[in-house]
Amino acid sequence: MPPTLASLVHHSALKLTVRAGEDHLDVPVRWVHASELADPVPYMEGGELLLITALKLDAEDAKAMRRYVKRLVGAGVVGLGFAVGVNYEEIPEALVATAQEEGLPLLEVPRRTPFIAISKAVSAAIAADQYRSVTAGFAAQRELTRQALTDGPEGLLTALAAQVDGWAALYDASGAVVATAPEWAGRRAARLTADVERLRDRPAPASSVVGGPDNEDRVELHTLGTGRRPRAALAVGTAAALGTAERYAVHSAIALLTLTTERSRSLQAAQERIGAAVLRMLLAGQPDHARAVAGDLFGGLLDAPFRIVVGESADGAALDALAEVVESAAARSGEAVLVVPEGPQRLVVLAVDDGAAVEACGEHAATLEAERASSATGERAGDEDDLVVGLSAPAGPIAAAAAYKQAEQALSVARRRGRVLVEHEQLAAGSVLPLLADDAVRAFADGLLRPLSEHDATGRGDLVASLRAWLSRHGQWDAAAADLGVHRHTLRYRMRRVEEILGRSLDDPDVRMELWLALKATAAAE
Repeated sequence: MPPTLASLVHHSALKLTVRAGEDHLDVPVRWVHASELADPVPYMEGGELLLITALKLDAEDAKAMRRYVKRLVGAGVVGLGFAVGVNYEEIPEALVATAQEEGLPLLEVPRRTPFIAISKAVSAAIAADQYRSVTAGFAAQRELTRQALTDGPEGLLTALAAQVDGWAALYDASGAVVATAPEWAGRRAARLTADVERLRDRPAPASSVVGGPDNEDRVELHTLGTGRRPRAALAVGTAAALGTAERYAVHSAIALLTLTTERSRSLQAAQERIGAAVLRMLLAGQPDHARAVAGDLFGGLLDAPFRIVVGESADGAALDALAEVVESAAARSGEAVLVVPEGPQRLVVLAVDDGAAVEACGEHAATLEAERASSATGERAGDEDDLVVGLSAPAGPIAAAAAYKQAEQALSVARRRGRVLVEHEQLAAGSVLPLLADDAVRAFADGLLRPLSEHDATGRGDLVASLRAWLSRHGQWDAAAADLGVHRHTLRYRMRRVEEILGRSLDDPDVRMELWLALKATAAAE
């Protein structure tokens, strides 16, 4: 404990006597300062015991003493020591009464007690308290290290909570709660997810304090990790601000958890290399070899239906965010997931079909879609730095190569449509017409139909509309002519003109297909 006025009063060598403020002697003393200035406040920081002889004060003037004492109290001075037998034989009643009114402890210092003795006593007590705190901090560090080595992060959190007489929680990179100590702190930790997410956006290392006197507790948040993006976060909840020993314990926990996190990153890098080898074997049609290499590393991922996710972005942070989303979701649900970076702009993920990782990927894409839709520019969907994701249909190890191709096809469509994520199953269940919304297809359609459009522009007929009606009726002359409101002989004449202008026969099914797609592509562009 730091020195207090009470401990100084009980110090047998100092012989101090309390003359006022008896109820405020338990206040800690940060330092001792002697000053004979009429106004020493500009030189105070708060928490001091001020020692005076009143050489330059009219201590018998009640108004002057009231102003003097009020200034001291306002500056945070915790006590006033008055030396008797120097300028005054005893403390003037005006000063005693004012100190009593303001609740400022007033200590009478006998002539035989030099001010330096009081300063030395306080300095020695502060040094002893700091030594105890450092010693306790080292002991806490040893205990935290022991728990981290024997029981991992969970044991470390338990030891830390005991050291600070509060609770502790560990969060993963996504801001989800990984572990708490004691268990009852789980709900409190979960309420801080938004605060942890805001902390992650700040340059590492970062920390913040939330809560306070009006809340349940005071909580310190600290990021963990040495990289550009924090890998985890630590929360420490206590009833009051941390003392020196508690601060040592928290800093030790941060260091130990950071080491654990960085070691996990090394292990993760090794796992990624194994995952890349497993993926190459699957795509090469060697599922048995892939299972042998994977062993138990990826659980039953290779024995159950899985999906392949392919993501691309010129922004590495976007791919990092996607990896964190799927890995965190899989970790929380106990699923196995294989995440393989393919260069700086591409990421491949194997995840359990209908699992939490695939669901989290879809939610992440939906969030990005909403952000792009609300963007002020309205042009972000076409930016080359934006994330695009393709998701395959469910597949097994034997069909991994086909699933990879499906994911690439879906990714290509997502990029062309300005979407964040497209599922291959959506393409199979939908229409081919949206795929015609491509500049190359439109250019082909314009070139193929331009002669007919130029002919119609001269006012010599309506060949484009007649061709569309004839194709839509599968070459049935009467039905198409009725749709146009012309005689069937007129329609036959127009179709002969179409063949003459294009130099192609409408009896050829390939020609009819190309003309029909060109008409559809032109209509989609209008």
